[in-house]
Amino acid sequence: MPKPDYSGPILEIDKLSISFFTRLREIPAVMDFSVHVQPGEAVGLVGESGCGKSTVALGVMQDLGKNGRVVGGSIKFKGRDLGEMNDEELRGIRGSEIAMIYQEPMASLNPAMKIGRQLMEVPMIHQGASEKDAFDRALQVVTDVKLPDPKRILNSYPHQLSGGQQQRIVIAMALMSEPSLLILDEPTTALDVTVEAAIVALVKDLGRKYGTSMLFISHNLGLVLETCDRICVMYSGEAVERGSIEDVFDRMQHPYTQALFRSIPLPGADKNARPLVAIPGNFPLPHERPNGCNFGPRCDYFEQGRCDQGTLLMEEVEGHDRHATRCLKFREIDWDAPLELAEVKTKGEIGDVVLKIDNLKKYYEVAANAIFGGGDKKVVKANETLTFEARESETLAIVGESGCGKSTFAKVLMGLETATEGSITLGNKPIHDVPIEERDTQTVADIQMVFQNPFDTLNPSMTIGRQIIRALEIFGIGENERDRTERMLKLLDLVKLPREFANRMPRQLSGGQKQRVGIARAFAGDARIVVADEPVSALDVSVQAAVTDLLMEIQREHKTTLLFISHDLSIVRYLSDRVMVMYLGHVVELGTTDQVFSPPYHPYTEALLSAVPIADTSVKKKHIVLEGDIPSAMNPPSGCPFQTRCGWKSQVPGGLCEQEVPPVRTLPGNHQLKCHLSDAQLASMEPVIEVGVAAE
Repeated sequence: MPKPDYSGPILEIDKLSISFFTRLREIPAVMDFSVHVQPGEAVGLVGESGCGKSTVALGVMQDLGKNGRVVGGSIKFKGRDLGEMNDEELRGIRGSEIAMIYQEPMASLNPAMKIGRQLMEVPMIHQGASEKDAFDRALQVVTDVKLPDPKRILNSYPHQLSGGQQQRIVIAMALMSEPSLLILDEPTTALDVTVEAAIVALVKDLGRKYGTSMLFISHNLGLVLETCDRICVMYSGEAVERGSIEDVFDRMQHPYTQALFRSIPLPGADKNARPLVAIPGNFPLPHERPNGCNFGPRCDYFEQGRCDQGTLLMEEVEGHDRHATRCLKFREIDWDAPLELAEVKTKGEIGDVVLKIDNLKKYYEVAANAIFGGGDKKVVKANETLTFEARESETLAIVGESGCGKSTFAKVLMGLETATEGSITLGNKPIHDVPIEERDTQTVADIQMVFQNPFDTLNPSMTIGRQIIRALEIFGIGENERDRTERMLKLLDLVKLPREFANRMPRQLSGGQKQRVGIARAFAGDARIVVADEPVSALDVSVQAAVTDLLMEIQREHKTTLLFISHDLSIVRYLSDRVMVMYLGHVVELGTTDQVFSPPYHPYTEALLSAVPIADTSVKKKHIVLEGDIPSAMNPPSGCPFQTRCGWKSQVPGGLCEQEVPPVRTLPGNHQLKCHLSDAQLASMEPVIEVGVAAE
């Protein structure tokens, strides 16, 4: 059924205020929020956790639960006020006219129903389509979202698909009825950077094909730059800046936007010469917002008696395209003033080899039929002949997509698993075949880990101080309780947490504060090696800067070796000395950060670099979208592990890539690559990321 043309704004949110009501009080989540989305336009909504982005999306869907209410302003869709519609009218619009894609794809899919059936339901319910038409339409959208073998996919259950494929199905489902407005709530957070790049390219193509308007919610400024035409920056429930991507990125007019950009590692940032500047202080809780400007207590330009008075309204910025800011002083601030550099740090001297890994292999034997345990055994080759060393005071980054073997290696190093073959030497002590329960206290204290999710690593029923003291007891540090308490307080000082936090429970801390406690605990026994497994990926950008800075500072002081496991290449570039790129259990490239980030690259590294969203309009980037998913480690391809997705394979004669695992080649400067490409082909590679004059 064709939809009537509508020429005005698809979505008009005007002076919207949303509150949640508890028994104790009204908690304002969104205040005086306005944004318009024109036909065919993509608007990015960015801000830190808790700023109200998702509440705005749920407000548009009229899905605020029984405690949430719109207490002011309006949300109009195609000129009609959604707040005045009855349930039946809303049902007619939800899913057919306005569709939403959530962060976690599995939450939107029925695990007991085949994909084809779930997709066919949309046109059958919303448009009364026949079964045959619905099937044809489902086949069409699954082809549109570039899934291989669409008929097999339609006949699969959700658990049979990878995370990236599930997310594509959710996008396909949202597009089934060709909605006029698509709301995407952090749709790629749980995905690998290469899969994210493919999904982002897909969303842009489909937006153009179907003429869909989009509201794209994200905390990643680089992603918003790549997907959106306009941007709205939120802070503590309010829009603080709105405008075109160019205006907001290059001619920002709000101190919070400026502070956000200073806290993300853009090309050209250097951990010693140009450290990131973390935003001071903490995000205010909804019932503890300050008077006047919400950002005031954390702002470089705050003026007492002026910025902390009355209500601030959005003001237009003259001469720009619909650019507005919520700042009293925006006309007085010199936005082009050179950045006051954070204190320049000196890099600790890289010392002797602390850790040596030689031909390490880790294989798992699993039943081919995992559910019933019968059938043949299959071998999962999680790590294949890893050889490298790490030195005192060095940061070695280990990068790659999910399933490449990064975390398996970390488990073997920690003693949670033992190696199948090869050796790991700590100092001069072999530890590859010593499980953690047999390791002496000193070895356990020497290798510590900071985990990805700070919420899962603290005991919820024990105070922060007690948890750190517990680690000190295990490591045998301190003569008595008083000694240990003093050491615990010093560790809180080390991670820049107030000493009174010792008596707090984990639930009273923010994500960034919990991660600091995790770091304090890891350093309790003066660890020589700290394995940081995605330690900042669950944190907001402004908190990321503070936590990475903290890790670097402790490393300088304690000469710690840091093994930094990550898929975020911007942070890797900022803080690593050397980088190891892994794919399907193999180390495919190893070199200094400068070597790995400039050509020649391993073809996989080249694709990884091109997939990283960079929040800088002056950066030119080569776009390489990898086809297909990562093969299973249970059934790896023959020859080079990357050959099934490699764009350079056709340039290697004689099918060599499909027949032989490439040998490790050492290029000048001890730069290692595992690739069949010839020297001449490697020399012809162009840089993936070119930084313009503005980013110098």
